Amino acid sequence: MSDSKLKKTVALEIAIMIVFIVISFALCGIKGGISGMCLGILLFAVHLYRYISRKKEIEKLNAYLDRILAGGTELEIMDQGEGEYYILKSNIYKATNALISQREKLKSDKIFLADAITDISHQFKTPLTSLFVMNDLLAEEEDEDKKKEFLNTQKKQLEKVNWLIQNLLKLSKLDAGLLEFKKDKISDEELVKEMLSPFGAWMELKNITCDTMLSGITFACDRHWSLEALQNIVKNCIEHLPEGGALSISDNETNLFYEMIIEDNGPGIDKDDLPHIFERFYRGKNAGTDSVGIGLALAKTILEKQNGEIAVTSTPGKGTKFDIKFYKTII
Repeated sequence: MSDSKLKKTVALEIAIMIVFIVISFALCGIKGGISGMCLGILLFAVHLYRYISRKKEIEKLNAYLDRILAGGTELEIMDQGEGEYYILKSNIYKATNALISQREKLKSDKIFLADAITDISHQFKTPLTSLFVMNDLLAEEEDEDKKKEFLNTQKKQLEKVNWLIQNLLKLSKLDAGLLEFKKDKISDEELVKEMLSPFGAWMELKNITCDTMLSGITFACDRHWSLEALQNIVKNCIEHLPEGGALSISDNETNLFYEMIIEDNGPGIDKDDLPHIFERFYRGKNAGTDSVGIGLALAKTILEKQNGEIAVTSTPGKGTKFDIKFYKTII
């Protein structure tokens, strides 16, 4: 209530109180008039106290909103009460709480975006630098064999840039929620066959064996995107397996989830790297020279967007195990 309205209200109540006192003296005599005067003064004091208290509460609430709008993040402790004022106060506190949470999320998103841009710039820098160097050498080179060698190097670097761009686009679409995941039905044999098909020649070249122990279950997941995630995991295993290494793939079904376990007997993951292997652009101590740290991060994001999860355990010198779950219901 504004000061002018408060003054008008007080003046009106004083006028009513005076009329009430005059009537009390006129109808009830001196004794009744004094009683009426005391009652009128008491009612006026009660109303005046309520008006002043409410005015202070509203001023306090306005000051709180001003602090929040100015960038403050403190959340005041809600006092309890009944009536429209306390309902309004409760709703304002809920709105400010949501505003503060959104502000913190935007701040963390900005930090993430800045870090991502830095990481992406770093990842593009190496192949682009190589392409510029190769281009300058080609312009001056006359030997045909050398030219073919430079062109082959350029092709590999362009393929790396293209792979990086494609995966960054996939991550961007996943982050923005632009992809709709299906619930395809696919047998475990078919899923594993398609999962391993791009790596046949590579595994043969490195003499890597793959032992499958499938239980004949049918997975309910998005076929295309799940294969993308699983192939990134398999690729990571093969990259780190030595010649003559071994892969093991098994599955399981419970009332809650479908499960696939991919295990290798490679060098394992260092304990310092293990908590970070699903972070974007993270490169562990055993990462290959061409690794950019996107594959496992992409796999994790794809699985989580399908109400799934991935966990990893590893023992240095003995191997690594990836445990993938597709939950049947939201938990």
